[in-house]
Amino acid sequence: MARWLGPACLGLCCLAGAPALAEEAKPDRRNPAQPNGETLTIDEKGITLAFPDVAKLRIGGKLQLDYGAAAIRQAGFPEPFPENFAVRRAWIESYLTLGKSLELAFQYDFADPMRPINDAAAAYTGFENTLLTVGNMKEPFSLDQLTGDNTTLFTERSLADAFAPARNLGFALGRHGKDWTMVASVFGGNANTGVGSEGVAATARATYALLHEDDRVLHLGLAGSFRDLPRDGQGLSLSSRSEAFLYQRNFVDTGDIRDASSVGRIGLEAAYRDGPFLVQAEYIRTGVERTGGARPVSFQGGYVQASVVLNGKGRAYKLAPDYGATYATFSGVQVAEGDRVSRGGIGVFELGTRFSAIDLDDAGIRGGIERDVTVGLNWYPDRNIRIVADYVRSHTSPSAVQGGRAIDADAFIGRFQLYW
Repeated sequence: MARWLGPACLGLCCLAGAPALAEEAKPDRRNPAQPNGETLTIDEKGITLAFPDVAKLRIGGKLQLDYGAAAIRQAGFPEPFPENFAVRRAWIESYLTLGKSLELAFQYDFADPMRPINDAAAAYTGFENTLLTVGNMKEPFSLDQLTGDNTTLFTERSLADAFAPARNLGFALGRHGKDWTMVASVFGGNANTGVGSEGVAATARATYALLHEDDRVLHLGLAGSFRDLPRDGQGLSLSSRSEAFLYQRNFVDTGDIRDASSVGRIGLEAAYRDGPFLVQAEYIRTGVERTGGARPVSFQGGYVQASVVLNGKGRAYKLAPDYGATYATFSGVQVAEGDRVSRGGIGVFELGTRFSAIDLDDAGIRGGIERDVTVGLNWYPDRNIRIVADYVRSHTSPSAVQGGRAIDADAFIGRFQLYW
């Protein structure tokens, strides 16, 4: 508990101080009471220390506490949740802007002993509409994966996220116009587990918004990635939990493909927003080349999800990030001043549903086939708080990992989320 108590206390202090300080905040950039005009602000964005035209430092974080229950309908399986409560994430993060052309970011997760470092990157922004970023960050692949942890529709991403490369160490060059984005990148392994341990990947993503208005967006995207794997005998494994962090084991799993020599991914994505309504879908196909004349194998997955904000504005479309490769994504739900519980409102409510599937069967590899249906309710009582309630219904076709047995599981997942 001590690992995340510090971040939690910091966040609560930020929240407690936010209303008073926000009301006293001045529109002027310089503070006449300070010799260099510096300002210190504590609000829903965290703690911000700004030296006008010189530097700005922001310290924020997040705390996500998950709780739930699950049942497997077939007899003979172990308890699906060894614990009904877990700290999903407990982050401290810092962002430093130097001058007008350098952005630095660092994120540390106290709840993840294996991969505590998330983003650790530096970006040069001196070229118009262009970002050059170096460091540990997300590879430009999959709208679902590139959506921030604070703003995902459900507690977990879809089953197809098993194919997304997520964070690794490398560099990315991104450029955007009024309606389009394009990112090209080269990555090694993850900073936590060894830069050279996973070979070298080239990953790229391009998007175009056929409609791009304040309340209406039609987004299309295409991404591809190719990674040459090291010949160290470790190979490659692909797996997925049933969209709930509390599960103690994966339902589908290829096991170690020790003769894997390379992995290629291609992803198609589409999204449409009309006011408070948003629907998005992705399809990802992953191919694995093997040594020794073994037959290549391929796997696939995807999802379709829809959401509606019942009493607020929809999720805004953000074309370009401050750093990294997270272009063309949808941001989180905003809570208007009058809707805040602390101001006498009832908060903002959002409903969502999703169907997702993954197929890890091909040739002699029997990783299993899983299909999940999820329905969820998000409540945003204030600007820094989200409470989530998800129900997930899973069906897994026989896989070698489960001894050739089918699995039908039901899970309820709740989350309390504090972010600043």
